Amino acid sequence: MRKIGFDSEKYLNLQSEKILERIDEFGGKLYIEFGGKLFDDFHASRVLPGFAPDNKIKMLGKLKDRAEVVIVINSHDIERNKVRADLGITYDLDVLRLIDVFKSYGLYVGSVVLAQFTEENEPAKAFETKLASLGIKTYRHYPIKGYPNNIPLIVSEEGYGKNDFIETSRDLVIITAPGPGSGKMATCLSQLYQEHKRGHKVGYAKYETFPVWNLPLNHMVNLAYEAATADLNDVNMIDPWHLAAYGKQAVNYNRDVEIFPVLNAIFEQIMGKSPYKSPTDMGVNMAGYAISDDAVCVEAAKQEIIRRYFKALARERRNDLDSSESDKIALIMKGNNVDVNERKVYEIANRVSLERNCPVAAIELEDGTIITGKTNELFGCSSSMILNALKYLAGIDDSVELISKNSIYPIQDLKIKYLGSMNPRLHVDEMLIALSSSAEHDENAALAIKQLPKLRDCEVHTTVMLAHNDEKFYRKLGIRLTSNPIFKDRKDSH
Repeated sequence: MRKIGFDSEKYLNLQSEKILERIDEFGGKLYIEFGGKLFDDFHASRVLPGFAPDNKIKMLGKLKDRAEVVIVINSHDIERNKVRADLGITYDLDVLRLIDVFKSYGLYVGSVVLAQFTEENEPAKAFETKLASLGIKTYRHYPIKGYPNNIPLIVSEEGYGKNDFIETSRDLVIITAPGPGSGKMATCLSQLYQEHKRGHKVGYAKYETFPVWNLPLNHMVNLAYEAATADLNDVNMIDPWHLAAYGKQAVNYNRDVEIFPVLNAIFEQIMGKSPYKSPTDMGVNMAGYAISDDAVCVEAAKQEIIRRYFKALARERRNDLDSSESDKIALIMKGNNVDVNERKVYEIANRVSLERNCPVAAIELEDGTIITGKTNELFGCSSSMILNALKYLAGIDDSVELISKNSIYPIQDLKIKYLGSMNPRLHVDEMLIALSSSAEHDENAALAIKQLPKLRDCEVHTTVMLAHNDEKFYRKLGIRLTSNPIFKDRKDSH
């Protein structure tokens, strides 16, 4: 049984109550900027064991009768065909995906904002037309010269005043986007200006899970966030504004701290007085109060830092990048006594690889058992390991042959002779197809296949980088993979 360190039910209740409390504080409508992922937040689920990946959208489900979603997309990202690296789809297509997902959870999607819109941007106009054909309202927000520092221009009819006013019908407006740099904060502030001009009571708040403001700066959960954003140059820091105002330490990150004086001035210009004394004050995150076992979360976050380190090394190696990202994570590790050998599968995979002089993969199962697999004439190390793990979970003796060699040889022939592959060994997906075929007439093979769901959330390390289709398999099954930044053979790794 995996250890739990986070109380999801407590979190859902605390978080929804906090948002309602913030609405009441302003006495009217609340625009809340949502950072990070509203669903599929696997980083949070890894570092806070017990946090469900869709917790945030479930929490909004509790408020769905009062909530309205507005999605913001930067028009330049439409023009550039910007792609979400994790999904492989463009930002405009992701907007359509987000609309469908939000609706499937019963949330009302009111409109889409085209930020940084210009008349010359034909792709943005085409997307606007497409949204209109789907019955989705769109609004245009325009570039403002000197943003965000030219406050007299920004907070004027020639600044926020030129933007379309977003018609909303509920008192909780969720501002979200397909990715960073889309214009969420600017959209919120533009609405504050326009709403105040109309005499409406409104407020602004920000919701981001990380860093967790009421955990120590060097808590592993906050350090794991810093490791996760090493490529963005984000740095956690003590919020100096919060410390000065209240004499208490709170954790925030550099970008929010740096922009706060500008935001404060904008609030004062719009509302006459800023409602906040620090960037931490703006937040409504209650995740820190739902940690039920700190030691479990510390260990989980430590493992996430190590995983991020290996991911950065592999990405740099595969794409011939400099080592700036991995170097930053290495500094976090060194400064906080985190060692790669604390990842059990790393230590065992490398030890077995040295003993056998071949690539090896190791998986740690839920009961703590570690199973290995090595590259041989039939399978790559990942395929061997997965097959061995399925046998163990099914209680099948290791000597039992689940896939006959006679059924593997024709597949290898097909790969080499007709599909142009240089590598005859079966990748994980190919091995599982062969195992499924065997399951038609072999009870053991059928039993082994049924064990696949038990591999979710298991830790794996391989001593060489894997082919893309093997890495894809691990993602699909929710297996946490790391690899040594080594090509066994470049043709085998792509």
